[in-house]
Amino acid sequence: MRDSALSRPAHRGLAAAAVLAVLVLAGLAAVRSVQPPAARPATDAAGEFSAERAFETVRTIAATPHPAGSPAGDRVRDHLITTLTSLGLSPEVQDVVSEQGAGLSSSAGGTGLARVRNVVAVIPGTASTGRVFLVAHYDSAQVAPGANDDGAGTSTILETARALIAGERPRNDVVLVLTDAEEACLCGAKAFVEQHPLARNGGVALNLEARGSSGPAIMFETSAGNARLVETYAKTPYPVGTSFAVEIYRLLPNDTDFTPFRESALFQGLNTAYIDGAAVYHAPTDKPESMDRDSLQHHGANALALAREFGALDLRELKESGDATYFPVPGLLVRYPGGLVWPLALLALVAVAALGWVVRRRVAGAIGLALLPIIAAPVLAQGLWALLKLVRPEYAGLPIDPYRPMWYRLAVIALSAAIVLSWYALLRRRIGPAAMAVGGLTWLAVFGVGLAALAPGGSYLAALPALSVAVSALIATRVGAKTAVAVLIVGALIPTVILLPTVVMLFPALGMPMAGVGAFLTVLLGLSLLPVLDLLHPAPSGARGMEALKARRLGAVPTLVAAVAALGCTVTGLVVDRFDAEHPSLTHLMYALDADNGTARWLSEETNPQEWTAQYLDGDPATVTDTLPAFGAEELRSGPAQAATLPAPALTLLSDDRAGDERTMRLRLDPQRAVRFTTLHVSAEVVSARIGSRTLEGGPSGWGFVFHAPPDEGIEISLTVRSAGPVTFRAMDGSDDLSALPGFQPRPPGVGVLGSHSSELVAVAKTYTL
Repeated sequence: MRDSALSRPAHRGLAAAAVLAVLVLAGLAAVRSVQPPAARPATDAAGEFSAERAFETVRTIAATPHPAGSPAGDRVRDHLITTLTSLGLSPEVQDVVSEQGAGLSSSAGGTGLARVRNVVAVIPGTASTGRVFLVAHYDSAQVAPGANDDGAGTSTILETARALIAGERPRNDVVLVLTDAEEACLCGAKAFVEQHPLARNGGVALNLEARGSSGPAIMFETSAGNARLVETYAKTPYPVGTSFAVEIYRLLPNDTDFTPFRESALFQGLNTAYIDGAAVYHAPTDKPESMDRDSLQHHGANALALAREFGALDLRELKESGDATYFPVPGLLVRYPGGLVWPLALLALVAVAALGWVVRRRVAGAIGLALLPIIAAPVLAQGLWALLKLVRPEYAGLPIDPYRPMWYRLAVIALSAAIVLSWYALLRRRIGPAAMAVGGLTWLAVFGVGLAALAPGGSYLAALPALSVAVSALIATRVGAKTAVAVLIVGALIPTVILLPTVVMLFPALGMPMAGVGAFLTVLLGLSLLPVLDLLHPAPSGARGMEALKARRLGAVPTLVAAVAALGCTVTGLVVDRFDAEHPSLTHLMYALDADNGTARWLSEETNPQEWTAQYLDGDPATVTDTLPAFGAEELRSGPAQAATLPAPALTLLSDDRAGDERTMRLRLDPQRAVRFTTLHVSAEVVSARIGSRTLEGGPSGWGFVFHAPPDEGIEISLTVRSAGPVTFRAMDGSDDLSALPGFQPRPPGVGVLGSHSSELVAVAKTYTL
């Protein structure tokens, strides 16, 4: 690639117009390919998925919060059973005690357990070779109606079951698994995988989730060896997924009901969720009205297609076959074997090196200078978010994203574009456009190799753009100017259709608090487009005198436009994204009563308390292990509260056998009020423990457990502890109604509840020495 091939094509204006038209159209098509389809009406064919039909279920089950063990949860479960029965199925309730998976942290500290009541039904296959499991949880977070999380998944399964029954029956059994206590500890899914007879031979698990209220239903997680699974997923009507998302999710400490299935050697499967609009996550605003029914349609259309596709396969032949690399492009899901990751990454490196050899002049300096936008854009994007939080401090309390983040995302993209354009305009004449293009492509190729080593499913993001652009540039050096333009445009299409949809999907996945990631990918896209960017430059790099001055001024225009766009989008975002009754700022408050001395405290996780929360607090963050050992070393702000008349959980010693310095104690922990969970922590070393019919591992002094949805009759516990003298126990339970407490002031309009598992918690703790 010589400078003349890029900077002096014939009919430069026509070439520039062609470049803009082709890339804009390709970009629009790429973005459209990762958008949900339009919701289908309730009058749609019986064998098809209709979001409007499914939405009626959402309205019913998301009328009020319904956490595990609550009366509202019982009503939702009854509705599910009634609906499944009306479809001609024979649902059953799996009523067992289960514990959380290994490595998962309980929302209230210690080992997590729950009484779960899963709803399970089977659509029998005509000649089953295995089972396909459709999985979603029907419980909600304690303050959230759960329309999206996971009313979307639950309603999708019911509507999918109706469509399957209305159409041709599948070859394989389809098992509907509506789990309980996902929000508490994933205990319902674990109970099904480990204890239900239908899970003994495994199968294909398709989990349906939502972490927001809108956006495409993204297939973001798979079991290992996913090539055959991805091949089947690609046959859905709207496949949206990327192997890069799988790599990211594997690094995050996040889990869903899919986790117990994924960790079992008996199951393969896919996990799908829509994730945009995350400000409603676990919050009271997760109402039916917040749901984008297009997202529900995307969820359901693909779920139904997958149930039919897997329902028709010989599942005995569906073996693990290595991980695939895959990503969406307009019209299809591109996929290739994981074995090609390293060859493609190395080939991209070789192609860029060859291009560098052709150019040679000033390439080494250009490679170093290309780091400037790669570093500057993410740093400035993070700085933009920090500035937004200074202007609007309430943003610090949001779980992931503002309510209306689109303008801020566009601001980050425009800011990144301004950085790349200004960097290019300032250095183009001194370094040369060819050398700068090689410098940018070098870093893409290096990132491709790095990702091949660390996150193979994401290597394509850098390797394929580097390879396509380098090869097209090499060809451009050997052909005429007009042909070179066409070749360079073709090379630029690949980074456009690969990186632009990834930027669109990653912004809601990571949120504005990690805006730097979106900026980084935008810069990679900009660097990969440098060869065609030079076609848009107003004059050759070798211009002199007034021609050069005019060229520099015109060259500054795109930078100025991008900078103004970044500023305009930021200001527009501040104007548009205001807090109100439907989009409240989010606050966190808890109440803890120490029944030993009759004192109470308000507690909050807010680092910088908002005005409403601050009225309850008067101290710096501190640990509260003296009152609430279940919260461990978590630091909370606190303030004095009026003691409410609330009964503490009762701990009764049923039997006590001593042998040397060990005591085997049989106890009953019995909450004295309606609670969501109860906990017990022990001051002595616990040698062994048994809760109900489940044996738990012991632990050192401070060992404890949390039991969600405790049964009315209380919890029977058998502990063997190492202690020659009295043993101290700290019992605590928690409910969720702050409004009934003395001294509580209702939130004003525009102030809401943060979607946290401890929001609105009313905890009562008492010490027992036995």
